[in-house]
Amino acid sequence: MKVKVGPRMYQMSKKRYRELLEVARQQVLPIGVYAIEKSDYAELRNDHCVSVTKLKATVREFRQQGFKVHYNSR
Repeated sequence: MKVKVGPRMYQMSKKRYRELLEVARQQVLPIGVYAIEKSDYAELRNDHCVSVTKLKATVREFRQQGFKVHYNSR
């Protein structure tokens, strides 16, 4: 699986990616998107949202592009 973290691209196993997701989830509190993924590509993000409405709009935008979205909503 290819994982983009900031400007860099890394190759790692799905298990290692899941471990990285746990760390990323803790960094985007209380509301925000911390990762998106599609087939063998994933991107760690740090998108903080000021409201749940803004979060829903952001999630909807990524889902329309075919991504699975990982996010925190309080």
